[in-house]
Amino acid sequence: MTRPDLTAVAPFYKGYVENVKDQDVMEALVLSSKLTVDLVRSIPESKGDYRYAPDKWTIKELLCHMIDVERIFAYRALRFARNDKTELHGFEENDYAPEANAANRVVKDLADEMERLRATTIDLYRSFTPEMLQRTGTANKNAVSVLNLGYIIAGHETHHRKILKERYL
Repeated sequence: MTRPDLTAVAPFYKGYVENVKDQDVMEALVLSSKLTVDLVRSIPESKGDYRYAPDKWTIKELLCHMIDVERIFAYRALRFARNDKTELHGFEENDYAPEANAANRVVKDLADEMERLRATTIDLYRSFTPEMLQRTGTANKNAVSVLNLGYIIAGHETHHRKILKERYL
């Protein structure tokens, strides 16, 4: 069973990885997806535009954020697993959120999209050899392994699932 190397995780991402560090990366990806998709499917459409504070994202904006982040981190994992040494830039999540067209999306459709996206992320991670999982690259000026990116993906989702339950629902 492969575990994350917390000494090699940038401080900003450590909290995410802490959420899933006791699981194998594949187990973390599968379980976090199931729990999140089940939760999202329980959200009535009438709550989709709810925000718990004036300066916070709506539920649909949060879900779009989760989708965007998974796509970006899976792309990073693909690049690094393929031994691409090109340094990748960061992204500003607060610039992405207003451009996600969240207000015109449907909660059920976002749940379906999240489920399909995670299925492709799991397919990607199943294709990686142990050697590929250990490869590293630089993104947003931080070195990160392919393995740790998988934990960040699952941990980020887990983090936001907790926020959904505690602050939105």
